Amino acid sequence: MKVLAAMSGGVDSAVAAARAVEAGHEVVGVHLALSRMPGTLRTGSRGCCTIEDSMDAQRAANKIGIPYYVWDFSERFKADVVDDFIAEYSAGRTPNPCMRCNERIKFAALLEKALDLGFDAVCTGHYATVTTDADGNPELHRAAAWAKDQSYVLGVLTTEQLRHSLFPLGATPSKAEVRAEAAERGFSVANKPDSHDICFIPDGDTSGWLAERVGTATGEIVDRSGAVVGSHEGAHAFTVGQRRGLKLGMPAPDGKPRFVLEVRPVTNEVVVGPKEALAIAEIAGARFTWAGLAPSDVERGFDCQVQIRAHADPVDAWAVVRGGELVITPVLPLVGVAPGQTAVVYVGTRVMGQCTIDRTVAADTVAADTMAVV
Repeated sequence: MKVLAAMSGGVDSAVAAARAVEAGHEVVGVHLALSRMPGTLRTGSRGCCTIEDSMDAQRAANKIGIPYYVWDFSERFKADVVDDFIAEYSAGRTPNPCMRCNERIKFAALLEKALDLGFDAVCTGHYATVTTDADGNPELHRAAAWAKDQSYVLGVLTTEQLRHSLFPLGATPSKAEVRAEAAERGFSVANKPDSHDICFIPDGDTSGWLAERVGTATGEIVDRSGAVVGSHEGAHAFTVGQRRGLKLGMPAPDGKPRFVLEVRPVTNEVVVGPKEALAIAEIAGARFTWAGLAPSDVERGFDCQVQIRAHADPVDAWAVVRGGELVITPVLPLVGVAPGQTAVVYVGTRVMGQCTIDRTVAADTVAADTMAVV
């Protein structure tokens, strides 16, 4: 096959590209330039897609012996990821920009361009596995090493995208093995730190970054009854589950800490309450997709596991499509769930699909008998 290897400049994508070559594919490497700031530099493990990353990717491609290009996707990235991130926060939601990048850049814009140029597939260094069922339909599964598994951030992929996706690292037992292989191949990135945090906010100051773009507006912090217990200088600086930095002028009646329960952008209010109120009995989203064939019983419901963060443990749940939403009821309440987050649904190791969470139902607002999953 003709394979386009997305090379981020990290060790995983370099080894993935090398393995694709050894598997007999005709491979071309490409680095995506996602920022138009030419002075963007990398600081340790913060950020990605920088000048250094581009050069690291080129050195790896040269070592492998494959053609290498840099494609400017900065406009698409700004519109589909950065602007979306700002809009979601402005609406009081907590977005996951890595999910949007995979969905709209790496496996939409990049794959679309790759197919137009005659490539058969896009190869990345994600830790996940694509298999096919007896009828040849693609399925997305967790990687062999659960500690490194990245299937969560790939849950947005559709059936057709999976047909054209290669993940050569999916069966690798550990990241240490990948680094050792990179060293054996002579890659300069063998010991390069993994990227973390939001790539377009490399200093990690999300609140400050948002304040520069959406401004600040003083508002009220209220409890669940509506009583004012404090003030803030910008609702976008708060996320559901947050405890620190609230600076409340009035202690809770029971003296216990209070947490952010809700952000209301229309009224510019932040709602706080007890930790127990963070327990969520139901989540739902109208923006859902299936990674491969949809379950045959989506309207009757099916047993599954749900994962709401990249590194969270999966929780047993019941899922059903009802009223145009994917509704997920965990067996045990989830904690600290915010609208805008992504809920990925699994059956065993298989990723069934995902939804962007539009609404949540607090456990302490529903009758106890509705908590059980039948």
